[in-house]
Amino acid sequence: MSQDKKLVEAITSRNEDFAQWYTDIVRKADLADYSSVRGCMVIRPYGYAIWENIQKNLDQRFKETGHENVYMPMFIPESLLQKEKDHVEGFAPEVAWVTHGGEEMLTERLCVRPTSETLFCEHYANIIHSYRDLPKLYNQWCSVVRWEKTTRPFLRTLEFLWQEGHTAHATAEEAQEETIRMLNVYADFCEKVLAIPVIKGQKTEKEKFAGAKATYTIESLMHDGKALQSGTSHNFGDGFARAFNIQYTDRNNKLQYVHQTSWGVTTRLLGALIMVHGDDNGLVLPPEVAPVQVIVVPVQQHKEGVLDKAYEIKNIISKVARVGTDDSDKMPGWKFSEHEMRGVPLRLEIGPKDIEKNQCVLVRRDTNEKLFVSLDEIVEKVPQVLSAIQTDLLEKARAMRDQKTYAAKNMDEFKTICENTPGFIKAMWCGDQACEDKVKEITGATARCIPFEQDKISDTCVCCGNDAKHMVFWGKAY
Repeated sequence: MSQDKKLVEAITSRNEDFAQWYTDIVRKADLADYSSVRGCMVIRPYGYAIWENIQKNLDQRFKETGHENVYMPMFIPESLLQKEKDHVEGFAPEVAWVTHGGEEMLTERLCVRPTSETLFCEHYANIIHSYRDLPKLYNQWCSVVRWEKTTRPFLRTLEFLWQEGHTAHATAEEAQEETIRMLNVYADFCEKVLAIPVIKGQKTEKEKFAGAKATYTIESLMHDGKALQSGTSHNFGDGFARAFNIQYTDRNNKLQYVHQTSWGVTTRLLGALIMVHGDDNGLVLPPEVAPVQVIVVPVQQHKEGVLDKAYEIKNIISKVARVGTDDSDKMPGWKFSEHEMRGVPLRLEIGPKDIEKNQCVLVRRDTNEKLFVSLDEIVEKVPQVLSAIQTDLLEKARAMRDQKTYAAKNMDEFKTICENTPGFIKAMWCGDQACEDKVKEITGATARCIPFEQDKISDTCVCCGNDAKHMVFWGKAY
């Protein structure tokens, strides 16, 4: 038991030091490791398996909505990046440049893609000629590089994995419909697959994507009360099309500019999973994305028939769940702690006494509840319990978010909430960026989004006291 206790103690308490707790889980649950390049991480097999499940689910959703996967180059010529002024200014501080090829200096610097708008625009200008060529619904799975000053595994790294959708449409209405449609795809995915509730809304002008007409976001709340931008969808209007001369001939044989969108989520979703669901025993994974949904742990496996029964049960359950068997020579208590650390949703224990009774013990990772189940009913029971875990994790996360969502009518209330009870703050705003800047200067909180579902906290702006235009979700963020 001393070994079991030591394993759990290796994780810093969440309430003692949240940042260290997060790092402990990333390392000890075998999600990622540091590399020799500052700010870059090695995504280990277990962490990558979670990303693969995210990727698989989202990719299916994209294809069901008519999108095709493509791949664009990693490098962007400087002249191409410069074509859209607002866009390049927005990314300039984060760009990594290639200046040499072998021993020779390049005649033109190459940007390591921070995002691929300019590449898609160049391609669309070459392939879109007629209304018959529209819409173009493309998506890319790749990595991007942004030279961040402060980094943390999954949440903010110099290189990270993501998908970026880039679409071109004949009309402004179609582009706006696509922008919102993909935001809703993200929101549905986060809630139904990751069990993370989100707030949907529009970014302020200050917070929108560089070069976009409008940016929409899904915002989630972490256990420590900080917000995480979990996905964005941008309406570019025809701004990029004009910069890159992407035109098509309409049905009346007139030249028109296309209207474009872009949308993406990244490996920071793994960080969200940790910070929304994890506890002091380690990771807690929703069954939908868990690489192993059920781990079979034989107890007293040295006794005759125990391992054989464990393998038999694994084969039976494999028809309805992703299942593994821990037949290592470690003590059962150590195995329990290890799989708790890795967030496996359901543990199945089987020993000699259980075999005699034709039963097994199911232990839920989220609640530690033990269920004694007949082996004759295991195929029906396992999916039921996994479904209950998935549902309960979402409801628990929603309750946590709602509990940490506050309303402020004036700046004094706003400051008090920020200092004492971190979370989302609902407050009214006049729409003036000067007030948005002042709120950040005074409290450190930023405007996370103008939610689609508006509440009226008061008639006046929380900052200046003038007439309010919007209710905004504010908060400190990762």
